[in-house]
Amino acid sequence: MYGICHLGVVPCRFEPSDKSEMVTQLLFGETFEILKREGKWLQISITLDGYECWIDEKQYLPLSEEQYKKQSAFPATCSADLVDLVTKTSDNSLTPVIAGSTLPAYEHGKLFVGDEEFSFDGEIAHPLSDSIPALVSEYATVFLNAPYLWGGRSVFGIDCSGFTQVVFKMAGIQLKRDAYQQAEQGTTLSFVEEAQTGDLAFFDNEEGKIVHTGIILSSGKIIHASGKVRIDKLDHQGIFNHDTKKYSHKLRLIKRVF
Repeated sequence: MYGICHLGVVPCRFEPSDKSEMVTQLLFGETFEILKREGKWLQISITLDGYECWIDEKQYLPLSEEQYKKQSAFPATCSADLVDLVTKTSDNSLTPVIAGSTLPAYEHGKLFVGDEEFSFDGEIAHPLSDSIPALVSEYATVFLNAPYLWGGRSVFGIDCSGFTQVVFKMAGIQLKRDAYQQAEQGTTLSFVEEAQTGDLAFFDNEEGKIVHTGIILSSGKIIHASGKVRIDKLDHQGIFNHDTKKYSHKLRLIKRVF
């Protein structure tokens, strides 16, 4: 069994309970496989990253296997606007969509969620263009000042790896969900001086566990979600917070994933 998110943002829980922590979110148009049911809860595996979590059965649309295959193609066409709307053709009802939302089977302003046709006249992302670094930089700045939210992937609340994942999704590159998983992707660079715009930097804690990530910009800067999505300085030690005038994160490694 398969499904698709037909709402703007849907919370995904660690356990099948409204009281359980939110570990990630589904954005409009994202698909998943249904693994099992427990009461009103569905355990799913998200197509984008294989992440397993629980959603409420009232917050999705079922897909046939054929629909799932058609609407899970990657790279996906994504909305590039901070917030926009899709209009259902059958009744002209509106659904808000945010930056990084998938527009399934998009063509000439039309898209399909299951059998339902929608229209969209906002800005779309252009994945896998000639300049991935420029795209990543452009899309990352859309999220500036978005508040930090554990498990979040939206401009209204986002965590560090949710931020990097959605930005790279908009640029046509698949990343895993958590920072430690993303650190296993791509090619490792030896020195911070080798880094270029669009590279990912990873940071560890005192136990050596990867706990934070961000996107390197030009001129020794990094954009990352820490309290909010912000731009700080980056050097061989780590992130230097320009507000506190202190190092906030210790650099572990740098990866290039494009």
